[in-house]
Amino acid sequence: MEPYRSRVVEPIRVTTREERERFIRAAAYNPFLLPAEQVMIDLVTDSGTSALSIAQWAAMHGSDESFTGSRSFERFAAAARSVFGRRHVIPCHQGRAAEHLIAAAVISPGDVVLANTLFATTRQNFEEAGATCRDLPIAAALARDGAHPFKGNIDLEALEDGLRAAGGRVRLVVLTVTENSRGGQPVALANIRAASALCRQFGVPLWLDAARVAENSYLNVLRDPACRTMSARDVARETFALVDGVFMSMKKDGLGNVGGLIALDDDRWAEAILVRLLVSEGIPAAGGLAGRDLEAMRVALEEMFDDDHLAYRVEATAFLGERLADAGVPVVTPFGAHAIYVDGRQFCPHLTDEQLPAWSLSVAFYVHAGVRGWETGNVMRGRQDPATGQWRWPELDLFRLAIPRRVYSASHLRYVADTLSDLYLRRETITGLRFVYRPPALPQFIARFEPV
Repeated sequence: MEPYRSRVVEPIRVTTREERERFIRAAAYNPFLLPAEQVMIDLVTDSGTSALSIAQWAAMHGSDESFTGSRSFERFAAAARSVFGRRHVIPCHQGRAAEHLIAAAVISPGDVVLANTLFATTRQNFEEAGATCRDLPIAAALARDGAHPFKGNIDLEALEDGLRAAGGRVRLVVLTVTENSRGGQPVALANIRAASALCRQFGVPLWLDAARVAENSYLNVLRDPACRTMSARDVARETFALVDGVFMSMKKDGLGNVGGLIALDDDRWAEAILVRLLVSEGIPAAGGLAGRDLEAMRVALEEMFDDDHLAYRVEATAFLGERLADAGVPVVTPFGAHAIYVDGRQFCPHLTDEQLPAWSLSVAFYVHAGVRGWETGNVMRGRQDPATGQWRWPELDLFRLAIPRRVYSASHLRYVADTLSDLYLRRETITGLRFVYRPPALPQFIARFEPV
């Protein structure tokens, strides 16, 4: 049962297949370019799509919108210091703004960044600043199936080798929790502890991309016997104590429609970040946000660790995953908390990598059912070798169904599962696609395609 009541509703415009065929053609076969009103169930992202709580709305009505030194900032900063345990709390308008600030402030050409798996925007920001980014996932993360409970872990042997080989060029190590490119997989607290020890041994800062830290912490409680007696908040508190800094989109576990933050103790890094903030985001007491946004973020820092909320979140995602798996749909296992990932290559074995299986699946599913999802595979992560012109495809070509928090009911998820299962029975009808236009960075947002 959903642990909340809905007191405001938004009608869904029910469309026909013929309408959706026309809509996706006008959007150049890119679901990102569809107007939201043409989408019946929107699972493209869990970022910025949460339903705000009554406590968040109440706090927003009491916000202080002073230009600087507002009470809303002081209240938010106090709450953030209590959660993250860091002296410096720097708000910004979203997660990629935090990534950009860190990249501009502390990364120089020739630096190396090591990670379990960087999200696409994090990688882009760091690489534009001149860093070489290296993902170090464990071997289990590269397989769709398998029972490893913490596929988001960083490969500790590879991390030690990377720290030793790069010497003083490693600027920072980043752990993304939960990992968001290969199945929404959690990182074990024990893995974070071991990575922290290695980073301290080599004198390299360890940072946390904490966009989904509450869900990561709750999955530790469920899957690690050593965490069984802890709460998600306890796991998160220990996690934060093991790292040197945190950057976080507050639009995911943070239950907001906008917002992000950076939390750290290093005075020199904080000063450099604040200088960049003044140029690109605004004053340090706002970070480009209104007082009401800061109030919503403050309340979310408490609500995101609510046990009932997290339990339902994991159960709802598992409900969708299990219903798909029972129908034979090739989903990534174990299930994470924020999304279900479908293997595009196994769903569409008749399509080659050049025909973009997971992206083609995302388009076909929209036409079939009016559901929008996100591809995290060949389009988002494929790279063309500059020397040979050959494409290098990622290990997994995935179609992600991300579930917004406190928005959709079990009947919506049942509709998603049943219609995708129906499409799986007729999967050979899915037509491949090819690029008409591919931008040099983050192609999934504005690329255009045509049927093969």
